[in-house]
Amino acid sequence: MTLYVIQVKTGGEEKFLKHVSSHDGELGVEILWPRRRLRIRRGGSWRNTLAPIFPGYLFLKTAQIDTELYWRLRRTPGFFRFLQDNHHIEPLSPRDLRIVLHFLSFGEIVDKSLVTFDENQRIRVISGPLKEMEGRIVKVDRRKGRAKVRLELYENSFMIDFGFESLKQAGPGGPESPGEGT
Repeated sequence: MTLYVIQVKTGGEEKFLKHVSSHDGELGVEILWPRRRLRIRRGGSWRNTLAPIFPGYLFLKTAQIDTELYWRLRRTPGFFRFLQDNHHIEPLSPRDLRIVLHFLSFGEIVDKSLVTFDENQRIRVISGPLKEMEGRIVKVDRRKGRAKVRLELYENSFMIDFGFESLKQAGPGGPESPGEGT
């Protein structure tokens, strides 16, 4: 699979996708927008929201970018550039592709991971999108049920929050039960 990256206006990913699908239905390519489900507290109540994993970036699944595809996407409102740049369009490197495919393996919308904490209060991921990402976890907020993960894309590093649900030990040798991310 070959994936190219399109940088669009941050927060305008959905608008860009709607514009492309309504005006350029015959593109013959797939544009992927990986998102994560988060629980956010606003105004004293908890709400589930969707947020992009890579804000401002969409992934174009195609064998190559020909001149017609290039200009159709460039003319779409909200388009900024192809990565690396518009003169040197390069597909994702194998390292970056592994990270993107890891998240896409859970679908375009990833849910919370299931975690436990060991006796030293270190996080241990049991299942979900944080599985195999333990080395990238920089900070854990048990109260909010979030883990801050360092991700890279084209040599740029940034931090993204992912939600988790914590399993609590019922006691020595007892079964574990889901907690509220505490």
